[in-house]
Amino acid sequence: MSEPVCIIGAGSSGITAAQVLTARGVDVDVYEMGSGVGGNWRYGNDNGLSSAYRSLHINTSRQLMEYAAYPMPADLPDYPSHWQIARYFDDFVDHFGLRDRIRFRTEVVKVEPVAEFAYDVTVRSRNEHGESSEPETRRYSHVVVANGHHWDPRWPEPSFPGAEDFPGTQIHAHYYKTPEVFEGKRVLVLGIGNSATDIAVEASLVAERTYLAMRRGAHIVPKFVFGVPTDHLTDGPIARMPTVVQQTTMAALLRVTQGRITDYGLPRPDHRVLHAHPTVSDDLLTRLGHGDLTVLPNIDRFEGSKVFFVDGSAHEVDVVVYCTGYKVSFPFLDERVVRAADNHVDLYRRVVDPDHHGLYFVGLIQPIGAIMPLAEAQSHWVADLVTGAAALPSYDEMRRQIRQYDEAIRARFVASKRHTIEVDFAKYRSEITRERRAGRARVTARTTGRTTGRTTGQPATVAGRLRSFGRARRR
Repeated sequence: MSEPVCIIGAGSSGITAAQVLTARGVDVDVYEMGSGVGGNWRYGNDNGLSSAYRSLHINTSRQLMEYAAYPMPADLPDYPSHWQIARYFDDFVDHFGLRDRIRFRTEVVKVEPVAEFAYDVTVRSRNEHGESSEPETRRYSHVVVANGHHWDPRWPEPSFPGAEDFPGTQIHAHYYKTPEVFEGKRVLVLGIGNSATDIAVEASLVAERTYLAMRRGAHIVPKFVFGVPTDHLTDGPIARMPTVVQQTTMAALLRVTQGRITDYGLPRPDHRVLHAHPTVSDDLLTRLGHGDLTVLPNIDRFEGSKVFFVDGSAHEVDVVVYCTGYKVSFPFLDERVVRAADNHVDLYRRVVDPDHHGLYFVGLIQPIGAIMPLAEAQSHWVADLVTGAAALPSYDEMRRQIRQYDEAIRARFVASKRHTIEVDFAKYRSEITRERRAGRARVTARTTGRTTGRTTGQPATVAGRLRSFGRARRR
């Protein structure tokens, strides 16, 4: 295939998409805002979008995070730092000769569908001095969106009463880098996710006082159980069992290894384990046990430097850190093309936009596990579709599957913007494998004359492509 595929972003999802496609003989143009690969995992990334803080380590083990095409070095620790992960991504790109295919310091400013399987992609480059060039536009038949979903901070909406008059410092976790900003201060961290627990632990080492406030309780999962990474125990046979069996097993492990969560002063979770994205921390319970953290319920309001909480308590605070998550954003796509209202995006199998053939999303998932191997699996499916090795089902069938996914999310997970793109690692990987197999069967049926016209691939005629495009635009 001579025509290149456009890939937006050279983070962990973009580089695996580039590797898989080039291995299948497909040329790629990768556009990256920063001057290096790695996206969120490049601390101080000059694209201005990285949320990594200096002490950050992965919270899924390296064996479950690595790409199948390029395993991590065996001498890395079980939970490498962001520096080690960024080096791994650099080595990955160089090993597969991908660096020359990436246009660094190049921002995609607009992606506009102009016909079926036709997108005008406008980019703007900048030099090492930050000076921007004139925008340029190139047409592609296939566009892979891999811009990540942990870079556009979501602040509390609406803001808490009185917050605008708070005389201290208010920051989002996205902007936190080092704990020196907390030294000698009274710090309030809002949230109970992975960033919140990491930041609260770091603050408690240097702050005068550290408060950890939250709307609801959470199950705290240690990084190690019985001396091995916890996700080694939950990947494999257990991961293929029914959810209730996984929950029972995990709950038993947590009870045996750390006791009741309420014994540490945390509120009892209002959901079962694995009904929310896990909070992974080996340090939080220890700091709570030492009395270095005070647990509080959600914020009610601000009055000057005093923060009131929903239980009626109040504390003087100097710094507030909002660990309230991120928005799914595509600044280069008009909302009439793709909407991400409340972090919800209608995608078939979390990858394909049914209304815009040739537009794919890689890494737009929040797995209970690591994104990287799943992004690699998604990329293999995208390569099948791009090369014609697989075909999609009918539009109605894709829409039906999206509705089923949404219903399953509502039934399984706590209602939250955090869980709109949630997937179970092992089950989703199997789902993509089955979809690839079905897609290839559709191609076989079509080429042997047994098609019913229900599959969706490259339309056979220009007229067919334009009719499909018109239908998508009207929606």
